[in-house]
Amino acid sequence: MLRQLVTSALLYTSLAVCAIAADWSDVEALREGDMKKLMFTSDPKPVPSTPFETFDGAPLTLEAYRGDWVALNFWATWCAPCRHEMPMLSNLARSFEGKGLQVVTIATGRNAPQGMVRFFEEIGVDNLPLHRDPKQKLARQMAVLGLPITVIIDPEGNEVARMRGDAVWDSDSAIAILEALQARPAS
Repeated sequence: MLRQLVTSALLYTSLAVCAIAADWSDVEALREGDMKKLMFTSDPKPVPSTPFETFDGAPLTLEAYRGDWVALNFWATWCAPCRHEMPMLSNLARSFEGKGLQVVTIATGRNAPQGMVRFFEEIGVDNLPLHRDPKQKLARQMAVLGLPITVIIDPEGNEVARMRGDAVWDSDSAIAILEALQARPAS
């Protein structure tokens, strides 16, 4: 009898541990085109509380976006793929306005504020935040190697997916993925 209880307890524990690992197969099936580069994590981890800056230099953390899904994009004024991608992120933000998804952009490294404004003006983007991470503290904490990088963060503040390189963020596939993520039950 004791052996049966121990075996049952071990089996239950094993099943519980397996259930904890995130299963994104339903969402991953929606990846087409550029979105195939979007990699989901099997073990969502909290994003760091490392502060970055608003355009005016006020400190801010990702905690400010808790409760919403976040598409967090790291970029720089000198980054050609960022220039290509940013208008699509702008369109994505418009598509999800008021629908529980925030598109947050953070210029990481040495990006002069005037250069950031000029960058957005030249590409016609007027609806995304001009946040800064001038010393790359948050970027380093989040293992941002190369630009652009877009990180998908759930409403509880956990990284669930990451895209290295630029992508068509206003594509049918990107929108379907983000809508599917929003439709999933909270963890």
